[in-house]
Amino acid sequence: MAGRPGGQGAGPGVLARVLAAGEFAVTAEVGPPRGASTEPVTRKTAALRDWVHAVNITDNAGATARMASWAGCLAALDAGVEPIMQLTCRDRNRIALQSELLAASALGIPNVLLMTGDHPRQGDHPQAKPVFDLDGTQLLRVARAMRDDGELMSGRKLMPAPSWLLGGVADPAAGVSRLQPKVEAGAQFVQTQYVFDVPAFTRWLDAAGELGLLERCRVLAGVGPVLTQRALHHLADLPGVHIPPAYADRLLAAGDGSADRFRAAAEALCAETIAALRQVPGVAGVHVLAPGGEAVIPAILDQAGLRPTSTAPQQAEQQKPEQQQQAGQQEAGHAD
Repeated sequence: MAGRPGGQGAGPGVLARVLAAGEFAVTAEVGPPRGASTEPVTRKTAALRDWVHAVNITDNAGATARMASWAGCLAALDAGVEPIMQLTCRDRNRIALQSELLAASALGIPNVLLMTGDHPRQGDHPQAKPVFDLDGTQLLRVARAMRDDGELMSGRKLMPAPSWLLGGVADPAAGVSRLQPKVEAGAQFVQTQYVFDVPAFTRWLDAAGELGLLERCRVLAGVGPVLTQRALHHLADLPGVHIPPAYADRLLAAGDGSADRFRAAAEALCAETIAALRQVPGVAGVHVLAPGGEAVIPAILDQAGLRPTSTAPQQAEQQKPEQQQQAGQQEAGHAD
């Protein structure tokens, strides 16, 4: 299939090259469907192809059962978009986690984002038994050893060793103390929780810089449009998310009872946030979260002044309604 290299490891991808070059990286997020067809992933990722460097494919986000992340990643590759495979510790022990990491590299998936995951009681199978054999930080350490030392947790050697860019998630509200262990474990990039308060995020980033963490790990700020009033109320209740009153007031005033005006204001405010973050030293890029509303991402990036570039995924191939929005927002929180 076109766009799928396969073989003995993925090798450096577009995202790795963009971050290494110090360019402003743009990633987005797509959730696999609740069904046995990759068409929704193919359609959504293809629409983002000219606008992002890579697309996260979530792993049963919000502890709800969906198609496996690796299958969505293969659909993204076939659509000409570089994937980031999310992998959570919630549903797998260390044997299964290492097995999936090996498969990701063998299938040509060049980026993995490792996280602890939400507890099953938060999802659609609350009776499911959680595993949590490892947490996200421990899994980062395991993955780094697999890649750099060619060794499993058991001590057995890997031939050949896998290859990926290693990522994690970060919650600025939790402080830098939660970021530092992930960087030391091997995270080369992190994607953060939603950023609505740029000054507060800047203070967190400055603290990370003082510890030398930004020299070892690239930070992609999480951004996203709040497309409905219902989503606004939900996001305000998510741990680690702070929506300044002035931000919420602008949305509500602009909407003035009109869903279309509210949506337009949400897109404009998100674009403003991206533009502001581009001016903050230490921000390596943005990670755009618009669950249930991925179609608006190109327009937001356009408003923010981020145009398609020669590093978009298709060039790299040569080198190798309200309920929907609300449901998506429920799956957007990180469990690191």
